Amino acid sequence: MSVSLHHHAGEGEMENVHLAVEEEDLYSGYNDFNPTFDSEELENDVGFQQAVRTSHGRRPPMTAKFPGTAIGARPLATSFGARIPLASSMGRPMTGAVQDGAARPMTAVRAAGYTSSLTRGSTFDPLGQSRGPAAPLEAKNEDTPEEKIKILEKKVNDLIEESCMAQSIGALQLALEKAKEAGRKERTLVRQREQTGNAEHINLDLTYSVLLNLANQYANNEMFPEALNSYQVIVKNKMFSNAGRLKVNMANIYVKQKSYPKAIKFYRMALDQISNAHKEMRIKIMQNIGVVFVRMGQYSDAITSFEHIMSESPNIKTGFNLILCYYAIGDRERMKKAFQKLISVPLGIDDEDKYIPSNDDTDSGMVIEAIKNDKLHQMERDLKVLTEKYIMTAAKLIAPAIETSFATGFDWCVDMVKSSQYVELANDLEINKAITYLRQKDFNQAVETLKTFEKKDSRVKSAAATNLSFLYFLEKDYDQADRYADLAMTADRYNPAALINKGNTVFVRQDYEKAAEFYKEALRNDSSCTEALYNLGLTYKKLNRLEEALDCFLKLHAILRNSAQVMYQLVNLYELLEDPQQAIEWLIQVLSVTHTDPQALAKLGELYDSEGDKSQAFQYYYESFRYYPSNIDVIEWLGAYYIETQFCEKAIQYFERATLIQPTQVKWKLMVASCYRRSGNYQKALETYKDIHRKFPENVECLRFLVRLCTDMGLKEVQDYATKLKKAEKMKEIREQRVKSGREGSARSRRDGRESSAGSADSGHSGGSTKGERLSAKMRSLPGSHEPYEASSPKEIDASYVDPLGPQMERPKTGAKKRVEDDDFADEELGDDLLPE
Repeated sequence: MSVSLHHHAGEGEMENVHLAVEEEDLYSGYNDFNPTFDSEELENDVGFQQAVRTSHGRRPPMTAKFPGTAIGARPLATSFGARIPLASSMGRPMTGAVQDGAARPMTAVRAAGYTSSLTRGSTFDPLGQSRGPAAPLEAKNEDTPEEKIKILEKKVNDLIEESCMAQSIGALQLALEKAKEAGRKERTLVRQREQTGNAEHINLDLTYSVLLNLANQYANNEMFPEALNSYQVIVKNKMFSNAGRLKVNMANIYVKQKSYPKAIKFYRMALDQISNAHKEMRIKIMQNIGVVFVRMGQYSDAITSFEHIMSESPNIKTGFNLILCYYAIGDRERMKKAFQKLISVPLGIDDEDKYIPSNDDTDSGMVIEAIKNDKLHQMERDLKVLTEKYIMTAAKLIAPAIETSFATGFDWCVDMVKSSQYVELANDLEINKAITYLRQKDFNQAVETLKTFEKKDSRVKSAAATNLSFLYFLEKDYDQADRYADLAMTADRYNPAALINKGNTVFVRQDYEKAAEFYKEALRNDSSCTEALYNLGLTYKKLNRLEEALDCFLKLHAILRNSAQVMYQLVNLYELLEDPQQAIEWLIQVLSVTHTDPQALAKLGELYDSEGDKSQAFQYYYESFRYYPSNIDVIEWLGAYYIETQFCEKAIQYFERATLIQPTQVKWKLMVASCYRRSGNYQKALETYKDIHRKFPENVECLRFLVRLCTDMGLKEVQDYATKLKKAEKMKEIREQRVKSGREGSARSRRDGRESSAGSADSGHSGGSTKGERLSAKMRSLPGSHEPYEASSPKEIDASYVDPLGPQMERPKTGAKKRVEDDDFADEELGDDLLPE
């Protein structure tokens, strides 16, 4: 019954097989949806319905009686024995079916996710999720030799990386320690491989890395012998390929050691071992060889190297070095040719117009905005700036040498530059020509050269006008300085140097508010303009806005940390603000920069004296005297200090020096005589007074002392000196009366309309007389009331501080970047810094 049913089913399915043959497509239906999983279409599935109605779906699968395949005469190993396989429910023949009498090898008989051991009622679980999580991975056994070697290799690599990172942040000692530790572990690794019998598997790349890093770290720490030994180990090992190029590193070390012949030897050895394929490397080595020859003074050999480079791969540095060598040997014609080669070297950078965005294309504008300040564009700008610097330096160097006069040489260089890609440098060269005239003290030619730029483009016109304004300002021709400052501002309103020069011309006319506005505008255009900030501080000080001036100079000190000028201004401001402790601290900082400045030392002594610290004041006054023994203020203070401390003998040497400095001032000789008298040396005192009387016969104080001394010593000259004293006193009274009557008459004549000016003059006189009041009052109180230097009224010496760096301290700085610190402006070298930024 079951056989007939199966036979009947087979006959029914054969029809489908014939249909498949008619379609001539064995693999049709593979891309169709599998109806097995379509429960809604099961009612229409003929094969499924037939299996439900019969025992077709419950028959156990038939297996072969012995292992075999479908090959040969045996029936196919399927559940249908030797019958022709049934077609699937989609109408395609089953695998292994015989088509047109030819047997086809059977392919997969099990679908993914199914197994023949599934029983009725089991769930569909193709991923095996019902079996729970997978067993944990087996723990790695680190006790095996291979695992130990791998771990050690990783440690060595980590140490090399740590060494390189430490070197990149500047921790050179730490980098060397890590490199040494990596070397020790690498040797341990090699021994372990040899012990396990794997010596042939030694990691040569790791050994090379360890040795190279160690050699580099030795070189970075300037341990040159150790570095050379490490490089030798690498170079001599034939197993390391391309190790010969490390001889360049060894040559670099010899250069640092100034062993130039050895450096040349190793550079050439490296050159021999580097193939022509590495052209750039060979060019760099040849450049090094040329530089070493220059250091050795062998210019002809250096020229050979540089000329070869310029013919093979020209670059800016080599072209500049070649010009220097020709200049050293004095070859005019070859200097010219080398300069022409220099200005024709291609830079390989894009034109600046590339970075100007177009209004039409928004996308390209966004791209240009993104790349306008990227690293590549910055590199291009730096290269262009460096190139222009080399060309300008070369032109200034060779201009006086290539022609009979430097002006003709400059003109030749300008013509060459105008015909090259650096046209804009021609104007800068012309300005440098004017600066060269200034260095040669030919001011008229300098001015004439600069005046030729008045009709040029705005940038050059502004630069030339700024320099002219600067020159006229130094010559104190303030009208011309003002005119050219206006011209510079008209050409370029954003030129900070022009604004500073304009502010300076206003400053000297005492219009401080307007000057401050120009300095502020210069700072808005260039916040790093130190001249504008300095001059603004001076202006605020003139306006008595001391806190704002203090703020300016504190900002300036943050920029110019070691400027004695700036620190002195802070000293002066704190003194005006009545904060002597801060003034002392800043003055100590001034002395840390200018250790031997006598005026700064004297000022510090004065500040300590005002605070009542006599010992510190004496120390700094004495140091000031050591460095500059001609300062009358210091001499006077030291002499008074010794008188006050009852060491009159020591005071004598200071007053005698004052006598040499001011021989027409009688008070110093009187002080010397008084010191002799107070120390008990009356004979020497008498001789000194007699000497004073011979030089100053009308001096009343000297005659009084002569009368006293002759009376005390019982000398016969007493009567003679007494007669002279009476005459001198009478003459003094007559003079005083004449002066008094003259003053009254002049006062009456000036009374109308001039009282205010007279009052200001009187106040100024009184202010001046108080400057040395403390010191001079002390000196007058020391002798007795009858002694001459109380009765006398010598001219008070201005004890105010003199700027240690010259009168420029209170002078506004000019727009040019040069700080002028001497009175003789004409002797100051102006340099290249005349150019505005």
